[in-house]
Amino acid sequence: MSQHSHSQLAIHPVAAEEGHLLQRRQVARRTRIAAIVVLVLLAAGGARTVISRMSNARVLEANAAQSAVIYVKTTQVRPGGKSQTLSLPGTLQGFVQAPVSARAGGYLRRWTKDIGSQVKQGELLAEIETPELDQQLSQAVAARNQTASSLELARSTLERWEALRKRDAVSQQELEEKRSGHAQARANLAGADANVERLRQLGNFKRVTAPFAGVITRRNVDIGDLIDSNKPLFTLSQTDPLRVYVNVPQAYAQLVKPGQDAVVTQAELRGRTFKGKVARTAGSIDAGTRTMQVEITLPNRDGALLPGAFVNVALAAAPSGALTIPSNALLFRSQGPLVAKVDGAGGVHLQAVRLGRNYGETIEVTSGLEGNESLVLNPSDSLADGDKVQVVADANPAAPAAKATP
Repeated sequence: MSQHSHSQLAIHPVAAEEGHLLQRRQVARRTRIAAIVVLVLLAAGGARTVISRMSNARVLEANAAQSAVIYVKTTQVRPGGKSQTLSLPGTLQGFVQAPVSARAGGYLRRWTKDIGSQVKQGELLAEIETPELDQQLSQAVAARNQTASSLELARSTLERWEALRKRDAVSQQELEEKRSGHAQARANLAGADANVERLRQLGNFKRVTAPFAGVITRRNVDIGDLIDSNKPLFTLSQTDPLRVYVNVPQAYAQLVKPGQDAVVTQAELRGRTFKGKVARTAGSIDAGTRTMQVEITLPNRDGALLPGAFVNVALAAAPSGALTIPSNALLFRSQGPLVAKVDGAGGVHLQAVRLGRNYGETIEVTSGLEGNESLVLNPSDSLADGDKVQVVADANPAAPAAKATP
């Protein structure tokens, strides 16, 4: 712009230049402020990123340290309980059970008792018709009478020959022969009497009676059947008390003794238990089954239990005295069964053990533990000797009583 033009506009040239300089200074200052603000914002963002990364790193380290800690539950080793329970199947039998047969042969005339009948000792069960036996008895009586007549003749003959001998009318040899004949006739009469008595006693078996009090559980004959000594007529069973026979495996045979309690249950009689006692044991192991037979006496006053029924017998066996641990405290590796013991500082020590009887939830330990050790429950396969663990909560101690199901 020329001076003439400035003069026309009444603007001094120096003042205009100063205004432009002032304007440029303001723009520069604003630029510097903006740059400073941007730098401050960038620095704040960078600081925030650094701080965030440091915080995340600390959290990650804490999480890693926490994840490295092994949390376990433990249980205390306890001695074996006061008793153990063996659960075994059994079959009820009458305390006295026998087939009732007829000694005399013939035909069944009638029977008086049927299955389910309660009978007393000596009560009539059946009658047998024995025509052949009756004929034999009649023949034996006739033969006895004939023998008695022969004896009477031999006696009178001997008396006469003794009188003749006194007069020396006969020889001593002839007298001795008569004496021998008399003795023989007397022996024949005794034999005939014995045969008659035998047949009469056999005739008493026409009436079949109960040999003991009980219940008729089977009737095998009907009217008119041919009866012989090999065919049982009835089966009689005494139902109070009952017998139960169970076979105890060899591993538990030493724990069962006479006099121990037994609890019998039957699936059909829900909610009812019957208490009995071990009466006797076989005292030996059957080589074929490797079991010992045990007899249990069971009262049955109300007749709720029936002979022949299948039952379950729980035997309160004597204690073995061995230590017991939960089955889930075991580790199985190449060196055999192990347990993980935890010391006071949280260190793990793997201990080899020898196992005894297995009761399902618990198992006996015969060697390797002394008792009162803390054992890890459900140990992982990666658990190694010397690892540090954190016990979070103790599980229930091993149950002192165990139930065995062989």
